[in-house]
Amino acid sequence: MPRGRYSLHDPHDHTPLAEEHFHCAPGPSGWRYVSQLTAPSGDHLGSVDLALDELGRPIRLELHAASWQVRGAALDGVTWVRTDPTGTHATEGNVQAHSFTGSSPAFLVATARLLRLTPSAAATRVRLVAFTDPVLAPRTLDQSWALVRSEAHPTDNGPLTVDEYQVTALDTGEQHSVHLAGDVVLAAPGIELEDLESPPSVFD
Repeated sequence: MPRGRYSLHDPHDHTPLAEEHFHCAPGPSGWRYVSQLTAPSGDHLGSVDLALDELGRPIRLELHAASWQVRGAALDGVTWVRTDPTGTHATEGNVQAHSFTGSSPAFLVATARLLRLTPSAAATRVRLVAFTDPVLAPRTLDQSWALVRSEAHPTDNGPLTVDEYQVTALDTGEQHSVHLAGDVVLAAPGIELEDLESPPSVFD
């Protein structure tokens, strides 16, 4: 069960935004990721709880940020309920999309699991609903994902396979790289892996 800490920063000016303490593991139904976020000041910012089925679809998502809450799942596309800090107003949303995304590294692993790309495959288009900080506002976006290369690197615990993806935002054409090892993000814009207590899980 990988357990560790990511630092999140603004990808443009590198302003520190949060630290995300996480643990994740494959399970009988698929994969689960749980994390707590803290501000640079040490204040609690929110949490992420994401569970995927064996095909990489989100069977349960629960996000907390700035007293806002989102619960979602893959249902008729993706469906979610967003609740305001007072708990008196809840709005439901539904979009014909493949999955969810957001600032947490969990969503990069989830999208890669969903697409299951191979280095020889063409780039694949995916529609995602992003929940943007700090109030978890939903926004639908389209991306293109391609697996550029998959390389094995020797480690003390045996070879570690690192996958490099090229992700393109289809509305702006902006491209960036995402490096994954199993269910851990090694590098991505705005994300740095600061600490890892055990090796990444290897998916079948």
